[in-house]
Amino acid sequence: MTQPLLEVINLKTYFFLDRGVAQAVDDVSFSLRPGRTLSIVGESGCGKSVTALSVMGLIPHPPGRIVGGQILFDGQNLLDLPESKMRRIRGNQISMIFQEPMTSLNPVFRVGDQITEVLQLHQNMDRKAALDRTVNLLQQVGIPSPESRVGDYPHQMSGGMRQRVMIAMALACDPRLIIADEPTTALDVTIQAQILELMRQLSESTGTAILLITHDLGVVAETAERVVVMYAGRVVEEADVGPLFNSPLHPYTRGLMRSIPGVSDDERVRLEAIPGVVPSLLALPSGCKFHARCRHAFDRCFAEEPPLITPKDGHPVRCWLYEEGQ
Repeated sequence: MTQPLLEVINLKTYFFLDRGVAQAVDDVSFSLRPGRTLSIVGESGCGKSVTALSVMGLIPHPPGRIVGGQILFDGQNLLDLPESKMRRIRGNQISMIFQEPMTSLNPVFRVGDQITEVLQLHQNMDRKAALDRTVNLLQQVGIPSPESRVGDYPHQMSGGMRQRVMIAMALACDPRLIIADEPTTALDVTIQAQILELMRQLSESTGTAILLITHDLGVVAETAERVVVMYAGRVVEEADVGPLFNSPLHPYTRGLMRSIPGVSDDERVRLEAIPGVVPSLLALPSGCKFHARCRHAFDRCFAEEPPLITPKDGHPVRCWLYEEGQ
């Protein structure tokens, strides 16, 4: 079996604010092998994007800081590298598709120039070769008339087209790892399917690993091989995609599954919502962080936070329901 390309070990990323310390990512661990796709899922505020930014070394400091853990990329701890070396890895060996293309693209430069700059910086291409590659990339991600659109500014494109430009930029250097933060949010379903297929083909043909950050469980089912479920900055369940969808263990994961729209002959069937909201990271409850929203909570859940427990014939889950003898 191949060694992991990316290993995140006991990662802790906190934000030190005037109101207190927000434990955005707390003791998170997972690994990702070449050619595989791992998805991190959860509600807004659960720590998905902060985990991705931690891997990229893009946590704003202050107020954020990685206070513990390791991020191993091909066996090298990225947290030990100076910024000069991280810049050579970021955008070249590790690329990221950001969630908000309008704030990620520079509004005063043409989109073609922004992609060619990446190629000239990291691949040492001359201007003409970089421009030819840019046109090809825009065509790959489904932008019509790419020869003319390379001259457009971001504001001249729709949200979906700007997102495709971001994806083209991430693919430019044939990275070993792509971190995709909600990569298809602004796209219609047809283009979404094309982008997911493109990412899947890239992974299969080049061995590129993909870390997919999303709240869309339909995208997860179609794209990922393994899934990490996060809640309030912690991993609450981790499994291969089949077992997770067929036999979810954590009450939170079950709630997410029940909220997926399905097909039913009974039009009266309503989607179930998880009651309550994600707790504030500045005032996390004691015990299990999900207990206030959980229909199965009992006394121990309010007092002690469970570790990740692996029940017999199951997969890791952070829930006292699966402690032996419970």
